[in-house]
Amino acid sequence: MRRTKLGFGVAVCLGAVLVGCLVGPAGLGVRGILLELLDAVPGVEVESGLSVTQQAIFWEIRLPRVVLGVLVGAMLAAAGTAYQGVFRNPLADPYLLGISSGAGLGATLGIVAGGAIGPVGIPLLAFVGGLLGVAATYTLGSTVGGGRGAVVIILAGVAVGAFFNAIQNFVQQQYDDSLLSVYSWMLGRLSTDGWSDVVIALPYVVVSCVAILVHRRVLDVMAVGDVEAASLGVDPARVRLLLVVTATLGTAAVVSVSGLIGFVGIVVPHAVRLVFGAGHRILLPLSLLLGAAFLVLCDVVARTVLAPAEVPIGVVTALVGAPFFLVVLRRHKGSL
Repeated sequence: MRRTKLGFGVAVCLGAVLVGCLVGPAGLGVRGILLELLDAVPGVEVESGLSVTQQAIFWEIRLPRVVLGVLVGAMLAAAGTAYQGVFRNPLADPYLLGISSGAGLGATLGIVAGGAIGPVGIPLLAFVGGLLGVAATYTLGSTVGGGRGAVVIILAGVAVGAFFNAIQNFVQQQYDDSLLSVYSWMLGRLSTDGWSDVVIALPYVVVSCVAILVHRRVLDVMAVGDVEAASLGVDPARVRLLLVVTATLGTAAVVSVSGLIGFVGIVVPHAVRLVFGAGHRILLPLSLLLGAAFLVLCDVVARTVLAPAEVPIGVVTALVGAPFFLVVLRRHKGSL
């Protein structure tokens, strides 16, 4: 049964990838795409039938964007699942611990600095800002109340987020000529500038997702409570710190190249729980696969619904996620 569920997740993810590669103003065709991918396999030579222009569109625009969507969606969904598991809070998501506010401040400073920091400056500063946000949150949470409860960390994240947002608003006010660029980044977007963003995010996503998947059984143990988990040989504080740092590292990496894309970490894990159950052995890998598919399909909607104009992908995920968030809040109101 577990293999069947995972097979379903793989099929949905591959289907979303195919749709993402197909949809666009330039028609490529299923046969042309599949043959082009087959031709890329070492030792295999086939003629895809695509023109040189179509091949360039596929390899330099559509496929990098789809692969970036897979990485971002998978990482946000896996991180959301991990946060909800370690904090036993159904409303936890990758932006719980000050990541979005820290990354937003870093990106704002990079945009204001402009060409002085080079082409990789904005992602780098966003990445550093996200890490500083979670470090400040965890330090504050450990100082106030000894970090004994999940609620302490959550409230610390709210405080750190408000502080970073205040600084960001001040910087935007001082450099209002950069407002359009800042808001464009904050609304989220998947780059079409080739493979550079994929290369930046890939190693962090792989390391983070592998580490989270390795601890999927431990998350099931922690679901019964810290005292019970400790009696079974699990160190809740150590596991919580490890998973929070790991999930944050991957999230900061993808946020640094995609901007702020919300609600993926809430929508996908809860949808998987409703259909397939709450056990992390199946919840985590399915959330990873379906998170990738969800964001790729949201990106398809973002670039087609008002074509040739493009809707920020963060707007699309918010339109789906905000009502879903209210449903989750209502279902768990007695346990929050």
